[in-house]
Amino acid sequence: MNPASIIFLAFAMSTDAFAAAVGKGSAMFKPRLLEALRIGLIFGVIEAITPVVGWFIGQAAAQWAAAWDHWIAFGLLVLLGLHMIYNGLRLEAEAEPDKPREHGFWLLAVTGFATSIDALAVGVGLAFVNVNIWIAASAIGLATMTMVTLGVMLGRAIGTVMGQRAEALGGLVLIIVGCAILYEHLSAMA
Repeated sequence: MNPASIIFLAFAMSTDAFAAAVGKGSAMFKPRLLEALRIGLIFGVIEAITPVVGWFIGQAAAQWAAAWDHWIAFGLLVLLGLHMIYNGLRLEAEAEPDKPREHGFWLLAVTGFATSIDALAVGVGLAFVNVNIWIAASAIGLATMTMVTLGVMLGRAIGTVMGQRAEALGGLVLIIVGCAILYEHLSAMA
């Protein structure tokens, strides 16, 4: 793979994490740049690790990963999205919403993992291509960290404009991302 292909792959792998980050940022109370960088780092590290794991799994698990990755990502993102919609609607009923200043590590890790399952399958595919997996994984992680950091800050602006409904919108975005992942994989199989 040439450097341009690796960069394109890296940003393609970060798009669903970016959409999820917009939702996370909109659900927070005025996230600061340091918090956005923290979230970006968590997502970026997870997104960099999964293609390496896929690389090591190799051909033996390629059929399983390709057969189930979209269903796992879809399920996790829909569940997280429904939870965010529930919280957003519940907050709407309260007089003073109490948005978190930061999200917990485990919630971010689950969201990061859900948006990076496709990178696992990509890693399996990269095992059969002439590419340095460490360079590719680093590019994917860096692109994801950058895109997620920008997504959280964009979500902040959306959250300020939309107020209490922002978390419900963020949940809807996660569900749409999950459906898009499922649709892409199912239409590619047809």
